[in-house]
Amino acid sequence: MTTYAFPDAFAAMSYAAVFTVGALIAMRRPVYAVALLIVVQPFAIYGDVWVTTVTLPKATLLGVLLGLAIRSGALRPFASPGPRAIFIAGVLLVAATLLTVAHAAYYAPVARETLKTVEYVLLFVAIVCAYRLDPDAVVVRNACVAVAIVVALLALSQEFYGATSSLRINGHEMPRVAGPLEGPNQLAGYFDVAIPLIFALAIDSPSIVIQATLFLIVLADVLTFSRGGALGAVAGVLAVALTYRRHVTKPLSFMAAGLLAGIGAAGLLAHSLAMFRLWDFSDSPYAGGVGTRSKLWHAAFALWRQHPVFGVGAGNFELEIPLTGLRGVRTHANSLYLQSLVEGGIPLFAATVWLAYVSIATFARDRLRSPFIVAAFAASIALGLHQVVDLLVFYPKVGGWWWIVLGLGAAQLVAPARATEPACA
Repeated sequence: MTTYAFPDAFAAMSYAAVFTVGALIAMRRPVYAVALLIVVQPFAIYGDVWVTTVTLPKATLLGVLLGLAIRSGALRPFASPGPRAIFIAGVLLVAATLLTVAHAAYYAPVARETLKTVEYVLLFVAIVCAYRLDPDAVVVRNACVAVAIVVALLALSQEFYGATSSLRINGHEMPRVAGPLEGPNQLAGYFDVAIPLIFALAIDSPSIVIQATLFLIVLADVLTFSRGGALGAVAGVLAVALTYRRHVTKPLSFMAAGLLAGIGAAGLLAHSLAMFRLWDFSDSPYAGGVGTRSKLWHAAFALWRQHPVFGVGAGNFELEIPLTGLRGVRTHANSLYLQSLVEGGIPLFAATVWLAYVSIATFARDRLRSPFIVAAFAASIALGLHQVVDLLVFYPKVGGWWWIVLGLGAAQLVAPARATEPACA
């Protein structure tokens, strides 16, 4: 007989509290609902229900959607091409994920992954609707800066209180910080979105607080020792810098200081080797029991060749790995694109690539209009590159954060263009 776990009393009360608060503030001041969704995203308090989990972000989202449902004209922004294009791409991804049930040996993971994708699309809808109803950029900016600071400080505290994973370099165990995220690569994925966002805000609204935030998050990002995260962060920073071109020197100097502080914190000798490894994607002998990329990628191709059209089913890869001869490993394919191909075949792979394209192209032409637009553009480039070698949107703390920034950018596409652009003059 199947048994189901349910949240404990504390978790249930926490869900009820954020649901109620989300609903009430969405009715009265929707922009504070946006801020609440931003703040709770990297924190969970997991509770298992059926094939999925209940978390603080999910409970908050449901409350915000309820509050927005009573507001007239909330869906009006989706008459505009920008928000509509991303919404359609999200719906196509939901449909392609659900379609994988056709050849799935296990149905529960398909339901879980479909519900997760639905959550992302609804989160995007909530952000766009709430921000257009109550467009207060200062509130949203402060929420983004505050949560970035908290996440960075929690990560950096693990240098003193212990990290959950480490990397052996030159005989030294180097802690890999993760903060409130599931692991160091996931934290690096979170920063792939946060660094371009805070960088754009620092250019648009210069302040010592935002610049110091850049220092903290770059420092923490370095100490994840994530090679894919380094590539993504560099790509995101370049996308923002090449967009604005002027007034970037001071924010870049704070990021450079964060990079140097990270090198110093890790130790000059050990970290000099680590920096070389950031650009070396060869297999590490310290895979932590989850398999090396070469083995996982080989297993993914082997399974895909068995079901090339519809794949093995969303969420099924980790359960089907033993069929390839790879024993004792249960994880994802360490690549968004390979994961979509092996689990969903041609439809899911096409939907995944289309969403990646739309999330960049939608913002490319008008990215000078708002820091949120350029942040969505740059974060999509950063994550799109990083996820060649990691799967990040599998984790709602990363995937949801990206969809929030997409929502902010899409909402700004609907807003009238600003009369002046002092940061880009």
